[in-house]
Amino acid sequence: MWSKIGLSTALLCAAALHAQDTAKWEIGPFTRPSQGNPVISPRPQSTFADPILKTPVHWETLHTFNPAAVVRNGKVYVLYRAEDDSGTMQIGDHTSRLGLAESPDGIHFTRIAEPVFYPAEDAQKSREWPGGVEDPRIVEATDGTYVLTYTQWNRTTYSVGIATSPDLTHWTKHGPAFENAANGRYANLKYKSAGIVTHLIKDRLIAAKIDGKYWMYWGEGAIHLATSSDLIHWNPVENADGNPIEALRPRPNHFDSTFPETGPPLVLTSAGIVVLYNGKNAVNNGDPNLGPNAYAAGEALFDGNNPAHLLQQTEQPVLKPVMPYEKTGQYAAGTTFAEGLVYFRAHWFLYYGCADSLVAVVTAPND
Repeated sequence: MWSKIGLSTALLCAAALHAQDTAKWEIGPFTRPSQGNPVISPRPQSTFADPILKTPVHWETLHTFNPAAVVRNGKVYVLYRAEDDSGTMQIGDHTSRLGLAESPDGIHFTRIAEPVFYPAEDAQKSREWPGGVEDPRIVEATDGTYVLTYTQWNRTTYSVGIATSPDLTHWTKHGPAFENAANGRYANLKYKSAGIVTHLIKDRLIAAKIDGKYWMYWGEGAIHLATSSDLIHWNPVENADGNPIEALRPRPNHFDSTFPETGPPLVLTSAGIVVLYNGKNAVNNGDPNLGPNAYAAGEALFDGNNPAHLLQQTEQPVLKPVMPYEKTGQYAAGTTFAEGLVYFRAHWFLYYGCADSLVAVVTAPND
C-alpha cells in the first residue's frame, strides 16, 4: 500500500521523467493539481423535469464524466455527461444529459442545477432517446458561436450530432454531422468521437481553417478526417476507393493497441496539428504497463498543411490511470478519457473522464 507521501513522490518523479522525454511539439507534460480532483462528481439530489417522460428524474445521480471545456468571459466552462438512474446497471443503459459548470480557477466548479442539453420532443428524439446525448467536444467559431459535437445514442445506433449555441445554455440541434454527405451514403454509418481543429488566439481556442476549410478528426477503431465550410455540415475525406481515409491506426504493444479514438478539439501550432487522442489497450499484445482494456491518452502531430500526414506520435501515454478515482468506477479497467482542452492563465487545462464515473483535470504550462 502506497503512503500519501510515497505516492506523491512517485507521481512527481514520473512527471519529471516524462518532462525530459517530452518533444517540443507536444502539449505537456501534464500534472495533477495537488488538490481539487475529481472536479465534478455525481449529485443524487439533482432533479430535472424530463420533457419526454413528463416526470422529475435524478439526472446526474449515477455518473458524471467525459467533459468538454471552453473559456468564456474569463472563466472555464465544462459541459459534462451525466447519467441518471434509469435502465439496467450496465454501461450504455442509462440516459445521458449534459450539465454545465463554471470555474474562476479551472479547478473549483459551480454547477447549474439542471442539464442544459438533453433529449427532448424535437427532430432528434429518435436518434437520442432513450440513450441520450453523450461525450461532448466543443469549439468556438470566429463569430463567438459555440459548436458542439456529441454522440447521439438511442440504444440501437449512434452518430455524431452537431449543435450550436450563443451562450452555452440555449442550443440548436442540427442533426448528424454526415447526414447529407456523399448523397446520403453515410446516413446509416455508426460513428462517434469528433474533434474540430482549432488554433490559439490570445487566450481562446478558435476553430481554424486550413486550405479554406474546417477540419475534423473523428472516429474510434481508426481516426478519420472530415471537412466543412460552415462547421455544421461535414464531409468525410475519402481515399481512392471511396472509403474514409485512416489518419491514425492501432499499434501493437502500445497503449493504443486495440484502437485510437479522437480526444478533445485539436490545436494547430507552428509545429503542426497536435492531436490529443485516447487509446484503448489490448488484452493481448498491448502495453504491459497498462491493464487490459484500459484507456490512456496520447498525442500525435500532423502536418499543418496536410492534416492526413502523420509526422510524429508519442510512444508512451501522456496521461494514464494512476489514481484510485481513475482506476475504480463504472469502467472497471480504468480510464483517463481526454475530451476537454482549454488555455487558461498561461496553462493548458485538460479535462477527462475517470473510469466512466467522474471528471478530473490535469494542467501543463505553455512553455
